[in-house]
Amino acid sequence: MNIVICGAGEVGRHSAEVLAKARNNITVIDQSPEKLAELDDVMDVRSLLGNATQADILLEAGTAKADLFIAATSSDEINLLAASIAKGVGATTCIARVHHSAFFEQNSFAYAKHLGVDHMVCPEYATAHAIASTLRNPGALAVEQFAKGKVEMQQLPVSEDSKAAGLKLRDIQLPGAARVAAVEHFGYPSIPDADTVIEAHDILTIIGDTNSFEKIRKVFQTTTDKRRRIIIMGGTGQSVWLCRVLKHRGFSIRLFETDRARAEELSEKLDWVTVLNADAVNTDALKDERVDLADAFVAMTDDEETNILAAARAKSMGVAQAIAVLQRPTYLHLLRHIGIDKAFSPRSTAVTEIQRLIEPGPVKRLGSLSEGIAEIYEIKVPGDASKVIGKPLSEIKFPGHCLLAALQRDKEVFVPGADSVIMEGDTVIAVGPASSKSELRRLFGAKGLPIPGTKWMGTFLS
Repeated sequence: MNIVICGAGEVGRHSAEVLAKARNNITVIDQSPEKLAELDDVMDVRSLLGNATQADILLEAGTAKADLFIAATSSDEINLLAASIAKGVGATTCIARVHHSAFFEQNSFAYAKHLGVDHMVCPEYATAHAIASTLRNPGALAVEQFAKGKVEMQQLPVSEDSKAAGLKLRDIQLPGAARVAAVEHFGYPSIPDADTVIEAHDILTIIGDTNSFEKIRKVFQTTTDKRRRIIIMGGTGQSVWLCRVLKHRGFSIRLFETDRARAEELSEKLDWVTVLNADAVNTDALKDERVDLADAFVAMTDDEETNILAAARAKSMGVAQAIAVLQRPTYLHLLRHIGIDKAFSPRSTAVTEIQRLIEPGPVKRLGSLSEGIAEIYEIKVPGDASKVIGKPLSEIKFPGHCLLAALQRDKEVFVPGADSVIMEGDTVIAVGPASSKSELRRLFGAKGLPIPGTKWMGTFLS
């Protein structure tokens, strides 16, 4: 592919690095000679000094024949304008990185549609959702989100006193729209059928409506309904996203912000959050807020060293779960050694999103089930998928051993049955062997780059 990237900062640089490894032709535009020189020293890409909002610079970069244009500077406005101009001069698919919620949520105005931008990527939004999934599901071994966050996959261990232990799957009533996609019994994973018996200590992979998992956990695990205490350090944009996602979810949130003016602003904006004008790196401040009784401590400042230090200190003081946000994934392999339970990198999240968005066709591989026994696919049904649109599932010949786990239509998520009809624009979550991807692509008429309009779809399982 011919790819033009605007911006040689963290996201632009990492995108270039990852995409260049796949033998794509990469051109990076930036106004900093120093940043471009650094790129030239470490990777085989073409660099171009200039302003990406100027059409002549974009044309010089080869944007008119580009398969993909990525605008990844630190400015939302520059990214949207550059992506819009790139689309105008001929780039096939244009992606803009944005920070501000007004652009990304598009509640009052459809910026992307108006400007001709195919996709908007917001690393902070995606990171906040990933952290929220971890906080909302403390009993889950792994959590993944699909279909713009409407569908979730969780791995849940079955507790000793679960009311489901000893029952066949056909006899277990799962609340909401959910299916058990895999069962791991004493380390041996398998794809279950209706007669599979669930035993204590089994690990279940469940796919379903994101909002149903609180009730689903009660079927397989002993849970409590107590209000969970979360301490967040740093009044960043990511912190605001996280607080919004956790609203009405049964959390008591305390947010530390060192800047007094920012703390007052957040206190007015987030009236369901207790905002403290204090430094969470300070041991006395953490003691005063009884960090040892908190369910989680999340360090989300713009300084990753501060985040690492604060999260490690909170863990040493007794917090149940310590989480740190890092801009660079360099330290990830070291964090468990100092007590940090989980770390999230917005930069890596952004690149993962971009990789998924540019995967050809509507059928995308999202990850693997236990031990790779099956793959998870997300399918955005295109308008020309005549083999499936308007037909009940009973009349569609799906690949062998392929399970349709969930179907999203607009804001509704449900488990499809034999009489369910697939419509244009639906998002289908399917589980099947690796060999089924090519068959699914033929069934859904997969061609070319993805359909414009797809946004964040979660992070890959490690």
